[in-house]
Amino acid sequence: RHPLATFFHLFFRVSAIVTYLFCDWFSNSFVACFVTILLLLSFDFWSVKNVTGRLLVGLRWWNQIDEDGKSHWMFEAKRVPTTAASTEAEARIFWLGLIICPVIWTMFFFSTLFSLKLKWLALVIAGISLQTANLYGYIHCKLGGQKTISKVTSRLFRTADVPKRQSRRISEDGTDEHGRTGTR
Repeated sequence: RHPLATFFHLFFRVSAIVTYLFCDWFSNSFVACFVTILLLLSFDFWSVKNVTGRLLVGLRWWNQIDEDGKSHWMFEAKRVPTTAASTEAEARIFWLGLIICPVIWTMFFFSTLFSLKLKWLALVIAGISLQTANLYGYIHCKLGGQKTISKVTSRLFRTADVPKRQSRRISEDGTDEHGRTGTR
């Protein structure tokens, strides 16, 4: 159902890894390689966080700062489950890409550290940070939705006029906020 989103979910991740592995073959400039890989990692972070997670698995997360300056992680999951076979395949691709890539960047960290290529260490740490931030956010979205499923279903049966396409927002402290699904 979303082949373009699936493509870009994997394209930026794989491109960053392949560029990291083979950048020295194509360019002698450390700065050009560093900036290229960092841009690919940034594009990947943004696209996964804002587009592919919402389209492929119905999950979204963001960080919100209140008037007091306190940071709150917000997690959102669609209530309406999709059962299409193509959606299940897309969800598997999403989760495999989300889990495997931080593992690869962690392996790059140790290989960079042990081979003493310390100039690449900052880039590898940025890759680990961006990849694990998305993984952390989506795991909280997924697990947060399952922890509060009994609360959500009891509210659903108590409320007579709940819209069909409604989403559940779960903040870091575990409270639910309800609203219509839309883009931010």
